[in-house]
Amino acid sequence: MGQKKLIRFAELLTFSNVLQYPENMAGNWHQHFNNNHPLVLELACGKGEYALGLAQIHPGKNAIGVDIKGNRLWVGAKKAIQNNISNVAFLRAQIEQLTQYFAKDEVEEIWITFPDPQLRFSKAKKRLTHPRFLRTYQQVLKPGGKIHLKTDSPDLYRFTKEVLTMYNCPVIADTDDLYAQEDRSEELKLKTHYEALDIAQSSRIHYLCFTLPQPLAGPEKDEQLKEAIRYELDRG
Repeated sequence: MGQKKLIRFAELLTFSNVLQYPENMAGNWHQHFNNNHPLVLELACGKGEYALGLAQIHPGKNAIGVDIKGNRLWVGAKKAIQNNISNVAFLRAQIEQLTQYFAKDEVEEIWITFPDPQLRFSKAKKRLTHPRFLRTYQQVLKPGGKIHLKTDSPDLYRFTKEVLTMYNCPVIADTDDLYAQEDRSEELKLKTHYEALDIAQSSRIHYLCFTLPQPLAGPEKDEQLKEAIRYELDRG
């Protein structure tokens, strides 16, 4: 491990706005923030640009960036400290383990911004809009809570639309060219480090906003999704 990372990991331990694999946090985030404001998560937050932006746009909410990479979290946490943004925190943890850190109905909203699209067929279950993740989100998200996806990957966008259709998820907003809309909200004007890299080399940003049905179909339906993906690949 490089010296720079070692320094950052050591500094993370001193940051009051960073929690690394904390115990007994589920249901207790109000104690960390010293208020009962709604919680908004940015999953796979990287350097936390969206969490920081959401916290500044919504001072009456608490934003939490979640990622496993401590080196990346350091960037967002440092900026929050330097700019005195007190309604943002960073959680170092696996997204699969959200239920260890958040109680039922404790989260108001979830943002998934420019995640790894996991393009290989064998990696489909790692896509953050795969039903196995949606079932995890449903355990911590309040009924009717919104999930937002921003991506430059047309493949992830199409995959997510397929999931929403197959699992009867109500769609609130759907656009395959977000920045063509001049009247978009301040939240949708935020940009991340990975968006700027333009890894997908796409000229469009895709956006979906949706909620989860009560209940969401169980794992037995996932095989149908798998076959639908395989069929699309064969057609392509």
